[in-house]
Amino acid sequence: MKNIFFIICFFVGTFYNAQQIYSLRPTEISLDANSYEKDTNNELPFYEGTWKGNWNNKTIFITFTKLTHKYDPKFNRYRDYLVGKFKVINSNGNVIFDNTNFTDDNSKIKGVSFRKYGDKYSLSYIDSDLCDITGGIAINFTDSSKTQLNWKLNYGSNMITNECPYYNTQIPEALPKTIILTKQ
Repeated sequence: MKNIFFIICFFVGTFYNAQQIYSLRPTEISLDANSYEKDTNNELPFYEGTWKGNWNNKTIFITFTKLTHKYDPKFNRYRDYLVGKFKVINSNGNVIFDNTNFTDDNSKIKGVSFRKYGDKYSLSYIDSDLCDITGGIAINFTDSSKTQLNWKLNYGSNMITNECPYYNTQIPEALPKTIILTKQ
């Protein structure tokens, strides 16, 4: 009888301590702390890989990687999300930006979530090498074969201080504002 009581207590305790799992397209307004925002529909792998595009006589290569069950202290929960690393080459073939060797934790582009309406995936952009400029990125597929990606970047309200090396000049454009990327 004592053993049955302990077994019941064990299962009840396990049930109440189970991690709450939510979809990447949650309908809830706020998610529980330490919950898991999981790619239950397996949508993120379609974005994984290297994408290429051209703008202003530059070529950009962006590689998206899916991270799984990573704790995000900003959101106080575990999440599946994309990180992006990029390399930009000018028309002379010179590399002008390259963060492809950064660790995933230090990537400048990090996924946030799918938007409530539509099929756009939102990412954030923070670039410490360019005076901490920030922006929001929305990506979505332009075709059913998922080989082309529409990219839109909106810069945040960035305050440039006199400590920034670009204080009296224009900050170099590391990423395009709009572009169609093709999967490589």
